[in-house]
Amino acid sequence: MALLVKKFGGSSVATPEKIFHLVDRVLAEKHEGDQIVIVVSAMGDTTDDLVTLAGRVSRHMPKREMDMLLATGEQVSIALLAAAFQERGQKAVSLTGPQAGIRTNDHHTKAGIVEVKADRVLAELEKGNIVVVAGFQGLDDEGDITTLGRGGSDTTAVAVAAGTHADMCEIYTDVDGVYTADPRIVPGARKLQEITFGEMLELARLGAGVMQPRAVEYGEHAGVDIHVRSTFHEVEGTIIRREYTLQGEKEYVVRGVTSDVNVAKIAVRGVDDKPGVAFRIFDALAKVNVDVDMIVQSGSAVPNKNDMVFTCQKADMADAVAVLETLKAEMGFTRIDLEANVAKVSVVGAGMLGSPGIAAGMFGALASKQINLIVVSTSEISISCLIPRDQVEEAVNAVHDYFFPRTDK
Repeated sequence: MALLVKKFGGSSVATPEKIFHLVDRVLAEKHEGDQIVIVVSAMGDTTDDLVTLAGRVSRHMPKREMDMLLATGEQVSIALLAAAFQERGQKAVSLTGPQAGIRTNDHHTKAGIVEVKADRVLAELEKGNIVVVAGFQGLDDEGDITTLGRGGSDTTAVAVAAGTHADMCEIYTDVDGVYTADPRIVPGARKLQEITFGEMLELARLGAGVMQPRAVEYGEHAGVDIHVRSTFHEVEGTIIRREYTLQGEKEYVVRGVTSDVNVAKIAVRGVDDKPGVAFRIFDALAKVNVDVDMIVQSGSAVPNKNDMVFTCQKADMADAVAVLETLKAEMGFTRIDLEANVAKVSVVGAGMLGSPGIAAGMFGALASKQINLIVVSTSEISISCLIPRDQVEEAVNAVHDYFFPRTDK
């Protein structure tokens, strides 16, 4: 007898046939006395289709209206899924994010969850219902619908699990767990039985698509163990938890290699070499919700001037440039250079701290494939390199082969 939260992506509910397959699997795995909450995304490519539709109406869709539009996708999914459970004789009820008690800030299209009031969810579970919740959406203090950004349904699932004090949050994906690299890119990638929140958060932040960073962060903060499982195969996946419980999993210094092609490099040339300049630039970017990474400041050829280089998500590039153009006349820097044809390759592992040679090994693997390093950044548990976009798959394979040598060669 357990309270379980299960999240399924859009591919799992893309057609009526897939909806009934999901229903049958959930009911087959359900034990007597189990209470189950299902969190789902919009059907198939619905969200992309809605974004395209918005673009045909407005070149610059207001973010509040975009949220109103995109939130409709999940409402279709939850209604159909709840009805399918009822067709199988199982009591079920659908709830939107706001009805499920998801409260957010007002950062439209990238809102953050500030509170989960799960009373309605718990009440429906007590009635014997499977509760089907719309992922990706919530409600702000003004009563406006908000969406949580890319991968937001993962965050919804973990937040609902925390709010209901669930025994486990299960995230169903198109892979059967967390791997040492994306198995679609690296044939020799190995599945991990477990991984810590810190390592998973770093992998997710650096591009591993299997989990959304805010979902992992929420899980760590709330103490909710997350089980990453396959949508298509009934096998054990990877448990994300605070500490390792399996001795063998502790032995790897590097836990994973990941990449991110959705990045852009922005260089602000000729900024004044004086205190407060970096603050003014990055404070302005933060105010428009631009997430900045890989910051490097270097001297300019012009005396008393510096160049400020950073990366951000490609989706934020237009907002970042707009802010910088506003600051340009005021601060007097020379120009803004953009480069979108780049990618980030990273290695992650809690054991890296105090293990010399990790950076040298990564750089050597990239050099062996004649891959140039544009920007390098490090943290206590990761090293990231910005490289040309067209070499990213070769880079990931080279770095992975160095840290996880294949035995079948």
